[in-house]
Amino acid sequence: MPNILDLRNYHVYNPNAVVNLMLEGSFQSYWSQTGTYKSILPLINKDFDGLKTAILAMLSGAETKVRTTSFQNDMITFKNKDDVLTLLIHMGYLAYNQPMQAAYIPNEEIRGEFADAVSENKWNEWLEFADQSNALLEATLDKNAETVAKGIEQIHATYASVIQYNNENSLSSVLAIAYLSSMQYYFKPIRELPAGKGFADFVFVPKIAYAEEYPALVVELKWNKEAKTALQQIKDKAYPQSIINYTGNILLVAITYDKKSKAHHCIIEEYEK
Repeated sequence: MPNILDLRNYHVYNPNAVVNLMLEGSFQSYWSQTGTYKSILPLINKDFDGLKTAILAMLSGAETKVRTTSFQNDMITFKNKDDVLTLLIHMGYLAYNQPMQAAYIPNEEIRGEFADAVSENKWNEWLEFADQSNALLEATLDKNAETVAKGIEQIHATYASVIQYNNENSLSSVLAIAYLSSMQYYFKPIRELPAGKGFADFVFVPKIAYAEEYPALVVELKWNKEAKTALQQIKDKAYPQSIINYTGNILLVAITYDKKSKAHHCIIEEYEK
């Protein structure tokens, strides 16, 4: 009986194509030539509750829960946001995390297509939020902890429902959405990155073109704890060790909030290598 290779835990690619690309030394993104954001515009503009927030979350690097069983397997019948997201999964614009039953944008090329789509269509949500997120990123880079705390607090109140306000996945989405503007300068944020003696909540690594100008960010988000406690956890568990070979600066960002008052606090420090 022949052996059967289980590919569930692997990404499959063509090694010969990769070798030829390296030998030729010339390559570029092909997605914009083979696909177009016009294909997804009619879908993401469906007026379903929570759809645009889900798109914003995925643009920020987060996953969003999706129920795929109600989809009618056609491009006409849509009952809710889950049907739209399921079709986008079928079309290859979204990837699907089966164990978590969640959708996400699989790579930078498609992430750019979604960003072009919402920007071109002038979403009010996108335009308003882009300014808010830009201000938050600038405050973080300036180590203006008070402004960062207020910004996260506002975004947390706006994008997390009362029921899910203290939910761990909801918190992660809030943090990802808050730093949406970072997609221009940073790779997709890495969530729960194995680092030192634990797992860092979020790590943002700048794209190569911005590595000298922008610091990497190691972010920890907690509730009912002091910000200095969250910062100490980053240090004690050596979270920056995961990117210790990064040549630029590294900022440690600790964000906490009180579950009753919902007041947020923040401490930002530069990591000393």
